[in-house]
Amino acid sequence: EVQLVESGGGMVQPGGSLRLSCAASGFTFSSYDMSWVRQAPGKGPEWVSNINREGGRTYYTDSVKGRFTISRDNAKNMLYLQMNSLKPEDTALYHCARESGKATNDWDHWGQGTQVTVSS
Repeated sequence: EVQLVESGGGMVQPGGSLRLSCAASGFTFSSYDMSWVRQAPGKGPEWVSNINREGGRTYYTDSVKGRFTISRDNAKNMLYLQMNSLKPEDTALYHCARESGKATNDWDHWGQGTQVTVSS
């Protein structure tokens, strides 16, 4: 059974930092590209970042470029998102998601998410 379990969310002031983690199990982690996807209250899912299976290529949505860094540790089956200079508009439920490989931003498994709240 594929499982993706996120952790590391919380409440932080604007300008602060958080590091999200995603523990993957039930599949060969190193064989899949992975993404972070967020969903703000009342809005649809928004792709944030993805990383290829080897970890050598990363992509970001424009609003987080220069502030967020995605990484992975295939030996530990872990995905990470380092978030710096957080803004109130980054407030959302953050999910890690497995890319299906059939199309861009086509995810076949999601975790339950970890809440990030940026507020003064």
